[in-house]
Amino acid sequence: MPKIELFEKVNHQRRRLFGGAAAMVAATQFGMIRAARAQPDKTRAADLPAIKPGTNTSFASVKQIAAGLLNVGYVEAGPVDGPVAVLLHGWPYDIHSYVDVAPLLASAGYRVIVPYLRGYGSTRFLSGSTFRNGQQSVVAVDIIALMDALGIQKATIGGFDWGARTADVIAALWPARCKALVSVSGYLIGSPAANKTPLPPRIELEWWYQYYFATARGRAGYDKYRRDFAKLIWQIASPKWNFSDATFDRTAAAFKNPDHVAIVIHNYRWRIGLAEGESKYDVLEKRLAAAPVISVPTITLEGDANGAPHPAAASYAGKFSGKYAHRLIGGGIGHNLPQEAPQAFAQAVVDVNGY
Repeated sequence: MPKIELFEKVNHQRRRLFGGAAAMVAATQFGMIRAARAQPDKTRAADLPAIKPGTNTSFASVKQIAAGLLNVGYVEAGPVDGPVAVLLHGWPYDIHSYVDVAPLLASAGYRVIVPYLRGYGSTRFLSGSTFRNGQQSVVAVDIIALMDALGIQKATIGGFDWGARTADVIAALWPARCKALVSVSGYLIGSPAANKTPLPPRIELEWWYQYYFATARGRAGYDKYRRDFAKLIWQIASPKWNFSDATFDRTAAAFKNPDHVAIVIHNYRWRIGLAEGESKYDVLEKRLAAAPVISVPTITLEGDANGAPHPAAASYAGKFSGKYAHRLIGGGIGHNLPQEAPQAFAQAVVDVNGY
């Protein structure tokens, strides 16, 4: 079972680590901020049962519902009247990142919702004329629309990679809809303006795929080799995770979505200012560019073998003003933390829900 190192601290509104969004982004990528003050986390709820990663391989069924601009594919587990947990995947992953987490939470009485993000799996745009937009605020708007369609007023929201950023955005912009937050790699809200700041070459190298996607060749290459590309990212991001071909294949099927390439390419080009967003989301993006503090109770997680670019935990601790804890998950856990360490992720959901 993965080793979990627990830290907890109480933030105060007056504490700020950064003077602005640009400083925040630079600091999170460099990890050159003073260590966060931490104390042992003494607030854990009863432990969930241990589970071997890969115990489950599928969900009961995928449901569909019209929500906002999308017909969203999602899976659901647990009692309909239980506390709600909405779990969000990243790139290049899919709902199977939570294939072991969902039943753990369901057994603890949670209603668990795991959607395919736009451009993945069975999620489809309702209109062929809708711009295939991957900017950060839009994905969050999708999840709010899904919650509305399902009649969910408030949920504990968790995620990693794109999913963590989306969860952060919801917690920052719509705190009334987010009871609590579980975010792998912490505070991931950014902006194209902040991302204009160049980084040292060694750090830039870690973002090689972002610059590849900035070219026509990169778009064509990702479209042609999306399975090979995704598998390479998995291997780099989780160097100690010995996933099977069957595990990868279950997720890779989600990349056959007809909008997948367009969404992925737009997301990464938008991040570095090479693609425009939609003006109707400018107000949201302006708020996000200010790097807003997140006030809801939060647990951030990090794997001890995360090979993907990620900020140091100390660099973002000050962005959470509510009750907050950070947990380092040991045992060779990489970027796809929910799938590699499902008990640790599910435990964080249960614990933060009780804050």
